[in-house]
Amino acid sequence: MPAELRLNDPFSIITLPMAGHDGPFPWETRFAWPRSGDLQLAFDDQSRDARNVWASRLDQAVAQADRAVLLVAENAACLAAIWWARLSPAQYVDKVAGALLFDPPSVDLLNRSGKTLFASPDAALPFPSLIVDRADRGGALARSCGGHLLNAPATPPIATGMWRQAHRLIERLSAGVVEQDLRLLRTLGLSDQ
Repeated sequence: MPAELRLNDPFSIITLPMAGHDGPFPWETRFAWPRSGDLQLAFDDQSRDARNVWASRLDQAVAQADRAVLLVAENAACLAAIWWARLSPAQYVDKVAGALLFDPPSVDLLNRSGKTLFASPDAALPFPSLIVDRADRGGALARSCGGHLLNAPATPPIATGMWRQAHRLIERLSAGVVEQDLRLLRTLGLSDQ
Protein backbone atom coordinates (compact mmCIF):
# COMPACT_ATOMS: atom_id res chain seq x y z
CA MET A 1 0.00 0.00 0.00
CA PRO A 2 1.59 3.35 -1.02
CA ALA A 3 2.13 5.87 1.72
CA GLU A 4 0.07 9.05 1.38
CA LEU A 5 1.55 12.36 2.42
CA ARG A 6 -1.08 14.40 4.23
CA LEU A 7 -0.23 17.96 5.10
CA ASN A 8 -1.75 19.67 8.10
CA ASP A 9 -4.82 20.79 6.22
CA PRO A 10 -6.62 23.62 8.00
CA PHE A 11 -10.00 22.56 6.59
CA SER A 12 -12.11 19.51 6.18
CA ILE A 13 -13.28 19.63 2.54
CA ILE A 14 -16.87 18.61 1.81
CA THR A 15 -17.60 18.47 -1.91
CA LEU A 16 -21.21 18.92 -3.00
CA PRO A 17 -21.68 17.75 -6.59
CA MET A 18 -24.97 17.11 -8.34
CA ALA A 19 -26.27 13.55 -8.12
CA GLY A 20 -25.61 11.65 -11.31
CA HIS A 21 -22.93 14.07 -12.54
CA ASP A 22 -20.77 12.36 -15.14
CA GLY A 23 -17.39 13.72 -16.11
CA PRO A 24 -15.07 16.07 -14.30
CA PHE A 25 -16.32 18.58 -11.76
CA PRO A 26 -15.72 22.30 -12.37
CA TRP A 27 -13.11 22.51 -9.62
CA GLU A 28 -11.17 19.76 -11.40
CA THR A 29 -11.24 21.42 -14.82
CA ARG A 30 -10.67 25.02 -13.73
CA PHE A 31 -8.31 24.64 -10.78
CA ALA A 32 -6.98 21.08 -11.09
CA TRP A 33 -8.25 20.26 -7.61
CA PRO A 34 -9.02 16.66 -6.61
CA ARG A 35 -12.38 15.14 -7.55
CA SER A 36 -13.52 14.85 -3.95
CA GLY A 37 -12.51 16.16 -0.57
CA ASP A 38 -12.66 14.49 2.82
CA LEU A 39 -16.34 13.77 2.20
CA GLN A 40 -18.62 14.02 -0.82
CA LEU A 41 -22.39 14.55 -0.52
CA ALA A 42 -24.18 14.47 -3.86
CA PHE A 43 -27.22 16.73 -4.08
CA ASP A 44 -30.43 15.43 -5.66
CA ASP A 45 -32.74 18.28 -6.68
CA GLN A 46 -35.74 16.09 -7.49
CA SER A 47 -37.89 17.00 -4.48
CA ARG A 48 -38.11 18.85 -1.18
CA ASP A 49 -37.84 15.51 0.62
CA ALA A 50 -34.55 14.71 -1.15
CA ARG A 51 -33.31 18.22 -0.34
CA ASN A 52 -34.22 17.80 3.33
CA VAL A 53 -32.48 14.41 3.58
CA TRP A 54 -29.38 15.95 1.97
CA ALA A 55 -29.47 18.87 4.45
CA SER A 56 -29.68 16.45 7.35
CA ARG A 57 -26.63 14.59 6.01
CA LEU A 58 -24.77 17.88 5.63
CA ASP A 59 -25.67 18.79 9.24
CA GLN A 60 -24.21 15.48 10.38
CA ALA A 61 -21.08 15.81 8.22
CA VAL A 62 -20.32 19.32 9.47
CA ALA A 63 -20.98 18.35 13.09
CA GLN A 64 -18.60 15.39 12.83
CA ALA A 65 -15.81 17.27 11.05
CA ASP A 66 -12.62 17.44 13.10
CA ARG A 67 -11.59 20.80 11.55
CA ALA A 68 -13.26 23.87 10.16
CA VAL A 69 -15.23 22.95 7.03
CA LEU A 70 -14.81 24.21 3.48
CA LEU A 71 -17.82 23.55 1.24
CA VAL A 72 -17.15 23.12 -2.49
CA ALA A 73 -20.34 22.94 -4.58
CA GLU A 74 -21.50 22.93 -8.18
CA ASN A 75 -24.69 23.89 -10.01
CA ALA A 76 -27.89 23.58 -7.93
CA ALA A 77 -25.85 22.23 -5.01
CA CYS A 78 -24.55 25.82 -4.67
CA LEU A 79 -28.07 27.07 -4.00
CA ALA A 80 -28.72 24.11 -1.70
CA ALA A 81 -25.61 25.03 0.32
CA ILE A 82 -26.78 28.67 0.55
CA TRP A 83 -30.28 27.56 1.55
CA TRP A 84 -28.77 25.23 4.19
CA ALA A 85 -26.49 27.96 5.59
CA ARG A 86 -29.28 30.51 5.85
CA LEU A 87 -31.69 28.18 7.64
CA SER A 88 -29.47 25.90 9.74
CA PRO A 89 -28.75 26.46 13.44
CA ALA A 90 -25.57 28.33 14.31
CA GLN A 91 -24.04 25.18 15.87
CA TYR A 92 -23.65 23.79 12.34
CA VAL A 93 -22.80 26.84 10.24
CA ASP A 94 -20.32 28.17 12.80
CA LYS A 95 -18.01 25.28 11.84
CA VAL A 96 -17.96 26.35 8.17
CA ALA A 97 -14.92 28.45 7.24
CA GLY A 98 -16.16 29.21 3.75
CA ALA A 99 -17.72 28.03 0.51
CA LEU A 100 -16.54 27.83 -3.08
CA LEU A 101 -19.55 27.79 -5.40
CA PHE A 102 -19.06 26.76 -9.04
CA ASP A 103 -21.50 27.50 -11.88
CA PRO A 104 -24.59 28.24 -9.81
CA PRO A 105 -28.01 28.51 -11.46
CA SER A 106 -30.06 31.70 -11.34
CA VAL A 107 -30.23 33.53 -8.02
CA ASP A 108 -34.00 33.82 -8.64
CA LEU A 109 -34.32 30.28 -7.28
CA LEU A 110 -33.47 31.66 -3.81
CA ASN A 111 -36.48 33.98 -3.69
CA ARG A 112 -38.55 34.14 -0.53
CA SER A 113 -41.86 33.20 -2.13
CA GLY A 114 -41.67 29.68 -0.76
CA LYS A 115 -42.54 28.23 -4.17
CA THR A 116 -38.97 27.34 -5.09
CA LEU A 117 -36.84 24.50 -3.79
CA PHE A 118 -34.40 26.95 -2.19
CA ALA A 119 -36.67 29.69 -0.82
CA SER A 120 -34.78 31.36 2.02
CA PRO A 121 -34.35 34.74 3.69
CA ASP A 122 -32.39 37.31 1.73
CA ALA A 123 -29.31 37.45 3.95
CA ALA A 124 -25.55 37.25 3.69
CA LEU A 125 -24.00 33.90 4.48
CA PRO A 126 -22.44 33.54 7.94
CA PHE A 127 -19.10 32.61 6.33
CA PRO A 128 -17.05 33.86 3.35
CA SER A 129 -18.02 32.60 -0.07
CA LEU A 130 -16.44 32.74 -3.51
CA ILE A 131 -18.57 32.27 -6.61
CA VAL A 132 -16.78 30.92 -9.67
CA ASP A 133 -18.99 31.36 -12.72
CA ARG A 134 -18.34 32.00 -16.38
CA ALA A 135 -21.96 33.03 -16.97
CA ASP A 136 -23.55 36.31 -15.93
CA ARG A 137 -25.33 34.78 -12.92
CA GLY A 138 -22.36 34.80 -10.53
CA GLY A 139 -22.43 38.53 -9.76
CA ALA A 140 -26.09 38.49 -8.74
CA LEU A 141 -25.50 35.49 -6.49
CA ALA A 142 -22.42 37.10 -4.92
CA ARG A 143 -24.50 40.18 -4.06
CA SER A 144 -27.35 38.05 -2.72
CA CYS A 145 -25.22 36.01 -0.32
CA GLY A 146 -22.55 38.58 0.52
CA GLY A 147 -19.91 36.66 -1.41
CA HIS A 148 -17.23 37.54 -3.92
CA LEU A 149 -17.04 36.72 -7.60
CA LEU A 150 -13.86 34.93 -8.61
CA ASN A 151 -12.65 34.75 -12.20
CA ALA A 152 -11.42 31.27 -12.98
CA PRO A 153 -8.10 30.98 -14.78
CA ALA A 154 -8.35 30.51 -18.55
CA THR A 155 -6.23 27.38 -18.24
CA PRO A 156 -6.04 25.32 -15.07
CA PRO A 157 -2.80 25.20 -13.13
CA ILE A 158 -0.70 22.06 -13.03
CA ALA A 159 -2.54 19.36 -11.09
CA THR A 160 -1.05 18.73 -7.68
CA GLY A 161 -3.80 16.49 -6.33
CA MET A 162 -4.10 18.72 -3.27
CA TRP A 163 -6.54 21.31 -1.97
CA ARG A 164 -3.92 23.88 -0.87
CA GLN A 165 -5.04 26.49 -3.42
CA ALA A 166 -8.63 26.28 -2.16
CA HIS A 167 -7.39 26.59 1.42
CA ARG A 168 -5.37 29.70 0.56
CA LEU A 169 -8.31 31.34 -1.23
CA ILE A 170 -10.55 31.01 1.82
CA GLU A 171 -7.76 31.90 4.26
CA ARG A 172 -7.10 35.13 2.34
CA LEU A 173 -10.79 35.96 2.13
CA SER A 174 -11.30 35.18 5.85
CA ALA A 175 -8.32 37.33 6.81
CA GLY A 176 -9.72 40.16 4.70
CA VAL A 177 -13.11 39.89 6.38
CA VAL A 178 -11.53 39.92 9.85
CA GLU A 179 -9.36 42.94 8.96
CA GLN A 180 -12.39 44.78 7.57
CA ASP A 181 -14.34 44.04 10.77
CA LEU A 182 -11.43 45.32 12.89
CA ARG A 183 -11.22 48.53 10.84
CA LEU A 184 -14.95 49.05 11.32
CA LEU A 185 -14.66 48.50 15.08
CA ARG A 186 -11.75 50.96 15.28
CA THR A 187 -13.73 53.53 13.28
CA LEU A 188 -16.66 53.13 15.66
CA GLY A 189 -14.33 53.41 18.66
CA LEU A 190 -15.24 49.92 19.86
CA SER A 191 -11.78 48.36 19.64
CA ASP A 192 -9.07 48.46 22.31
CA GLN A 193 -6.36 48.83 19.67
